[in-house]
Amino acid sequence: MAGRYWVIFTDKSNSHFDPYEYFDARAIQRRIINKLPLFDSTDLPVNPDYIKAVKKITSNIRTESRWMNAVSVDASKETSEKLSALPFVASILPVQFSKSNIEAYYPLTLSPDQEKLVSGQLSSMQGNLFIKKELDGTGIRIAVFDAGYKKADQMPLLEHLFRDKKILKTWDFVRNKENVYAHNMHGTMVLACLAGRKDSIRTGLATGAEFLLARTEKWGEPFSEEENWLAAAEWADKNGANIISSSLGYTYHRYFKQDMNGQTSLVARAANMAAAKGILVVNAMGNDGKSSWGVVNTPADADSVLSVGGIDPVTGLHIGFSSFGPTSDFRTKPNVCAYGEVVSVGKKGLKTVYGTSFSTPLVAGFAACAWQSDPSLNNMELFKKIESSGSLFPYYDYAHGYGVPQAGYFISKNSSEKEVEETFTVHRKKAGIEIKISRAPTGKSEKNYLYYHLTGDNNTIIYYAVIKVTQAFSITIPESKLKDAKALEAFYRGYYLQMAIPE
Repeated sequence: MAGRYWVIFTDKSNSHFDPYEYFDARAIQRRIINKLPLFDSTDLPVNPDYIKAVKKITSNIRTESRWMNAVSVDASKETSEKLSALPFVASILPVQFSKSNIEAYYPLTLSPDQEKLVSGQLSSMQGNLFIKKELDGTGIRIAVFDAGYKKADQMPLLEHLFRDKKILKTWDFVRNKENVYAHNMHGTMVLACLAGRKDSIRTGLATGAEFLLARTEKWGEPFSEEENWLAAAEWADKNGANIISSSLGYTYHRYFKQDMNGQTSLVARAANMAAAKGILVVNAMGNDGKSSWGVVNTPADADSVLSVGGIDPVTGLHIGFSSFGPTSDFRTKPNVCAYGEVVSVGKKGLKTVYGTSFSTPLVAGFAACAWQSDPSLNNMELFKKIESSGSLFPYYDYAHGYGVPQAGYFISKNSSEKEVEETFTVHRKKAGIEIKISRAPTGKSEKNYLYYHLTGDNNTIIYYAVIKVTQAFSITIPESKLKDAKALEAFYRGYYLQMAIPE
């Protein structure tokens, strides 16, 4: 029976390349800024003699990967055994089955509810501060990976990107063609959440950024999805991308929950490799919060990926469908969150859409503006600063991460030094630990939540909760919940407290 396999080679002997010919000038610049070598072995091409030898056994080569030093092929079991016998083949790995999700799509006029929503999806991140400072992602190059960008070149909300020649390159990795403006609207909606703008309507922050559009998905052709993601990441690197925005993910059709450790999947390893090349990788957490899967997808599980969850625009809390953390090795995911219900484009105009697919480009657009504000940052420094800018930081949980990124953190350089008024007290009592809020809340209701969690060994969260505060009150965390706890962390209206729990 025929299948698809990765043919992993032992070495890259006799492989040569000139980085100044291969890479876009921006890719060279990114490496220099990040103090990365221009002649890294992972950038060397696959040995052409090895590829010729593979072609003598099977002509069905699909993808060549410099980063993984491998090719993927369609082959029978017998053919794969012949390939395995080649002296320069380290291993043959089957490409497993996968399937990914897409949200449905719906009106350039806005209903009253949409006017509020489209304003909130940016103002919740203090995007107005970036806009006021004329920070729009100019000078930042963003690669978008998706299932297609149908009619993107015809959308009024995206007209400025084509008029100003901000779409630099496109590639359909499914069909090996340049045209990506067909097949699916999902990528078009994502692009609008990155850079949509028309007259007074603005749906994304990175309206001045440059874009590389990659189609990596084809519904009903699941075998190639991760291969295409890897190939697109190498293409994005070559063409000078600063950011990858990926609203894609892979879960139960291919993996078990324990595989969500940032190391098992090909796509997680590809995402970490992209980060090692100086690219900020932003990926959706997934929409399985209410399903039996429930948890983070891959590559959002990778440690160097800025993983984005979704919040409800009305409550400001976790939106039900957004997948939860942590990873299977108990690392914090999501890293941050943004609106999971947004205004984007549809077939005939503006539309309300749902999913972490759209939270992700909102944050990727935010990241482009933040990077523009301080181009001296490398990708992982920016990663940490985006976390630190979160509305809950330094508090976190497995539903919200560090909260919604805030532009004020990047605009007001001394914002982290401001003193915060104590808004609650914590006391150890016989019955447990009392958290007391002595004054009734004031201000916007969406900020009036008490967040708290208990951590166990290795700072893993063993219990967390969010409580709506409408009046002065106190709660007691009973001793039964404190049995394995090492510390309590709590957050309310900007004030954060951590307390060790003695054994």
